[in-house]
Amino acid sequence: MFIEQAYKGKNNWWRVLITTFVATAIFILNFVVYIFSSKETIDSSYDLMKSWPKIVSLVANLVPFVFLLALLFVTVHFIHKRSIISLTTSRKKVDFSRIAFSFALVVFFTLLSFGISYYIDNSSVIWNFHLGKFLILFGVSLLLFPTQIGFEEYLFRGYLMQQIGIIAKNRWTPLVITSVFFGLFHNANPEVSEMGYGVMVFYIGTGFLLGIMTLMDESLELSLGFHLGNNLMAALLITSDYSALQTDAVFRLSTKENTADTLNEMILSMVIIYPIILFILAKKYKWTNWKEKLTGRVSENTNLNT
Repeated sequence: MFIEQAYKGKNNWWRVLITTFVATAIFILNFVVYIFSSKETIDSSYDLMKSWPKIVSLVANLVPFVFLLALLFVTVHFIHKRSIISLTTSRKKVDFSRIAFSFALVVFFTLLSFGISYYIDNSSVIWNFHLGKFLILFGVSLLLFPTQIGFEEYLFRGYLMQQIGIIAKNRWTPLVITSVFFGLFHNANPEVSEMGYGVMVFYIGTGFLLGIMTLMDESLELSLGFHLGNNLMAALLITSDYSALQTDAVFRLSTKENTADTLNEMILSMVIIYPIILFILAKKYKWTNWKEKLTGRVSENTNLNT
């Protein structure tokens, strides 16, 4: 079982405290600064980043995750005496076909929903494609996004879900806590400032989707693929003035006046597409016993793979 993989390592409170602090300190500080900063200060900091060349801004946003993911792996390995495999899956090895399938699934639905929306009304969408800039963006995205989504998945659906699970002795508590924290993790994104806190429903809902994938499939593979596909599409397909990541994407939203429409589309996609994705994954991977896997007890006596 995935959560029980934590029992393969050492879980003294001080080990958990050190690892959690190392992995989250910079984001806790960022969140505190955001909460206590004035709207003028926040807007000026966003404007400063928008003044940078887009590719420079993207690299500046993503490079820290390279070091954060490495730090998380190092602390889990040396402080908790655990393998990265146990942080990834309850199986004996990583199933890359699962990552690829989930990646393809979210890319397909993203392109499909964008195509439908574009066909119905494309008045606010501008063609923004420049081959040279796009190729650079594509290369940087392939290089750096895996570490960004890897850090978030290994932190929330991996390390924290497992550690909270063995403390709470059940599965629903880590599912709820990590999903809410995942949403709060994105609280300082400029989308929140522009769209309002309604967008947090989307972030938290996405956290629940990824958490359900992880618990039902007993691994991070599907959530890794989904998260990577989602973020790559966000960077490569369409951007806007209020996007967290400013990029030379294929399309750009032309005005800020459509933020309400964008939020509605995000919520609608969550309500309609997310259940469809779970249905497809459940059929493909033959998920059963949903209640037990999502809300059942966690026990140290569970037989674990070696």
